Amino acid sequence: MMLSNTLKRRVEWGDCDPAGIVFNPQFFRWFDHGTSMLYEAAGWPKQEMLAKFGAAGCPLVDTRATFKAPCSYGDDIEITTEVAEVKDRSFDIRHTLTKNGKVCVEGVETRVWTVKDPERGLKSAPIPEELVRRFRAE
Repeated sequence: MMLSNTLKRRVEWGDCDPAGIVFNPQFFRWFDHGTSMLYEAAGWPKQEMLAKFGAAGCPLVDTRATFKAPCSYGDDIEITTEVAEVKDRSFDIRHTLTKNGKVCVEGVETRVWTVKDPERGLKSAPIPEELVRRFRAE
């Protein structure tokens, strides 16, 4: 079993396009927020996690989504974010957005664990074992 976290939110008017349905870039903003909250579920807010392990960040290198049903102004939704796979230097995050138990959007992110590099700015690095264990909910 991998680490997961669920957020609840109500779709606000500012999340929507003129037709009153969620403007698709909003989903990616919500997914990013879900990833940040997943770090907290692992035991550290993002800033503390990066400081604890001497990391520079976890940049997004790939993302995609499948849109199955619209969400509209006033809808109450849930976004479940979970670690899908942990590799040596990267990890995949899965997001499932539901409304009344029905899946509306599924998203996936790939993020890379990075440290500061004096020559290149950032470089990938192995994910610390303690964090890997938390991601795997061990």
